[in-house]
Amino acid sequence: MQVDEFLRLPLVARVAVSGPAGPTVRPVWYLYEDGTFWWLTGSSYSRLGDLLAADPRVSLVVDSCDLATGQVLAVTASGVATVHPFDAGLTTRKLTKYLGPDAGHWPDMFRGTFDDPTTRLVALRPGHPLRLRDMSYAPPPRG
Repeated sequence: MQVDEFLRLPLVARVAVSGPAGPTVRPVWYLYEDGTFWWLTGSSYSRLGDLLAADPRVSLVVDSCDLATGQVLAVTASGVATVHPFDAGLTTRKLTKYLGPDAGHWPDMFRGTFDDPTTRLVALRPGHPLRLRDMSYAPPPRG
């Protein structure tokens, strides 16, 4: 599996940022396009935008662990995040990745993202080439 193929999977990224009480980690749904990670933030549901305003340096990890097969894969990235105005097209692509193409079936909380004036996008263009780390193992026999 290649990095781009792995990052197209509907996995959760964990984003680490500095905070006033020390580092904090937030799970986010993301979209990876053209070498950039994108995720949503907004004052009505996330403090991440405020934390990034104080210190825009972030690290993130996207990983998977299949206990049945022993497959463990991970991509890590770090760099300086930038906050951008809301973009309906990019947000639709991101939510489609996780919720499917029919927005009519999305839960209201996600459809409401488009009407929330505090919603913004965060971008992270990693400061180093991404690589897919394979930490897979042979699982012990079951039974």
